[in-house]
Amino acid sequence: MKTNIVLSLSTAAVIAGLAIASCSKSNSANGNSGTSTSPNTSPAQVETQANDETQVSNELDAATDDVNNSLNASTSFSGTTTTGANNGIETDGGGGIIIDYGICDATVTTDTANGLRQLVITYNGTNCWGNRIRTGTITISIPVGTRWRDTGAVVTVDIQNLKITRKMDNKTIVLNGTYTYTNVSGGLLKDLATLGTITHTIAADSVSIEFSDSATRIWSVAKQRVFTYNDGVVITTTGTHSDGTNTNVSMWGANRYGNTFETLIIQPKVIAQSCDYQLTSGETETIRPAVTTTITYGLDSDGNPTGCPVNGGYYYYKETWTINGKTYTWIAPY
Repeated sequence: MKTNIVLSLSTAAVIAGLAIASCSKSNSANGNSGTSTSPNTSPAQVETQANDETQVSNELDAATDDVNNSLNASTSFSGTTTTGANNGIETDGGGGIIIDYGICDATVTTDTANGLRQLVITYNGTNCWGNRIRTGTITISIPVGTRWRDTGAVVTVDIQNLKITRKMDNKTIVLNGTYTYTNVSGGLLKDLATLGTITHTIAADSVSIEFSDSATRIWSVAKQRVFTYNDGVVITTTGTHSDGTNTNVSMWGANRYGNTFETLIIQPKVIAQSCDYQLTSGETETIRPAVTTTITYGLDSDGNPTGCPVNGGYYYYKETWTINGKTYTWIAPY
């Protein structure tokens, strides 16, 4: 007989309490060590991994947006002469695309000394979006002679002590690592109406994540992001890694408890400018030796698909998994 447990979180206070309980459990084992032989499949532990995955993936995507905006806004790096007009707000000339390249909680500086071609994003710790506080730096390095608008242009992105505190529950992660960002199709966002689509890929073998319980893990990332236009910029993300059995893998590594995992994007994850660049839909499957979970994004607090954010401005995700014949459901905001 299956038992369905539904947990719908409507207040930040409830989330914070559960997060603290999960952290106290994780502090008792594994610490900064490697993989674990313990299954770590209590509801609190499974829920915590989903919460970790969602926060890390969303923040890496947000950081990548900042990188892309910074490259588009720099005429010397992008290869255009018209970027950055009107205080960083640009249109396609026909009024169809309006893009603000500014980063409200960061400054962007250029370093071309000693043969370097770098853009440095420095986060200042303000809460301008109302949902997070970020500190740390991201350094974008682009080879001499490369322009971001070029087909196949590749830049190296170094994340240095990027600390993100999510305001709804004060949950903090710290990111470090290097990834390559490739403009597969070529083109800039301002040209999207003409080009129709722009395709980027992200690849990283060793992104370090320090969780709120001080456990530090290494994750790998392999994603493709396709930009289209529909009442604003739309970003559709899929996984690009294959382990020989599973395809569409977007992230893999060990969770905060030391359990190995890989996450597949089984329905593309969609971010929409018209919804304040929030994740509006998508579905992932996380495979671990002891349990497989499915997460559906773009929901309301009852777990139903919804339009632009309601319920205090947050979308919700729904996680489902089965252990010992019992099926569990967990609903939480992101």
